[in-house]
Amino acid sequence: MSVHTDILLEAGTNELEIVEFWLEEESREDPGTVYKGFYGVNVAKVLEIIRMPKKVTKLPEVSDPSILGTFNLRNKVVPLVDLSMWLGKPKVEHDAPKVIVTEFNNVSSAFMVSGVTRIHRISWESVEAPSTYVSHLSEDSITGVVKFEDRIVLILDLEKIVAELNPQLGLRFDDTLDWETTAGYKALIADDSTLIREMLQELMTRAKFQVETANTGLECWNKLLEIKRAVEETKKPLSDYINVVISDIEMPMMDGHNLTKRIKNDPVLKDLPVILFSSIITDKLRHKGDSVGADDQISKPEVTQLAKRAIKLIETFSAQKEQQE
Repeated sequence: MSVHTDILLEAGTNELEIVEFWLEEESREDPGTVYKGFYGVNVAKVLEIIRMPKKVTKLPEVSDPSILGTFNLRNKVVPLVDLSMWLGKPKVEHDAPKVIVTEFNNVSSAFMVSGVTRIHRISWESVEAPSTYVSHLSEDSITGVVKFEDRIVLILDLEKIVAELNPQLGLRFDDTLDWETTAGYKALIADDSTLIREMLQELMTRAKFQVETANTGLECWNKLLEIKRAVEETKKPLSDYINVVISDIEMPMMDGHNLTKRIKNDPVLKDLPVILFSSIITDKLRHKGDSVGADDQISKPEVTQLAKRAIKLIETFSAQKEQQE
């Protein structure tokens, strides 16, 4: 099943498409009772949906029992994860499970699920952040909640799952770098992951940035509107308040593409450098960030490059402004 749709050609609409799938689970409260748990994943991370491969090669040593082994997909060796087992759900065997093949952060992975429902096109405004209770139950592997009339779909944080199964693929930065002192640049970072926000804040602080954070694109936009009002009231340059925005793409309420489009369409904020920092930045999808005016796009594993490229962008924008004046 191919999942590539028209939304992959659009940007800045504050919409996304999710592949909805289900896991058949046994109730802990009522053993023997089987129910469907509904989940979703961004289409941008899905390569295809296939039947369970006939041959899965077990690995001699695995870090987690949910890793079933690997299989060959068009001459590419792909690891297969039993999603029910990883989530710690009482598993129910299924006659014809499906496999969702994903690619993000330049890594291919596959997840075995009970079945696939359909693709939904929704607004990020309809994606709610998970409650503390839901996050705790899911081991912080849920990034969003979508409420339909007859069911709730939980958006899974596949990045976290893959990073925990293989820590070498997670975010990392070079502790040996000796950051040169900058002019106290100010950065606003938007990311719905607490872990990533804190890590980026630490990195940028080490690089001598003054850092403020936002949990969503909408919160980031509201902070920028406050800065815009201050600029208009004081007549001071925008750079006195902020020098760069660093934003994730996938966020509840407002995504990074829509945030970038708003910034670049605003007469006061348009010259503010924007860096998109996301796992779904690939050669295939980079055009979306370009179309909304992003000044740079960095895939999440390249975290050490972030501060360097932010400084270079700020200095380039500053030099261009001096020339114009």
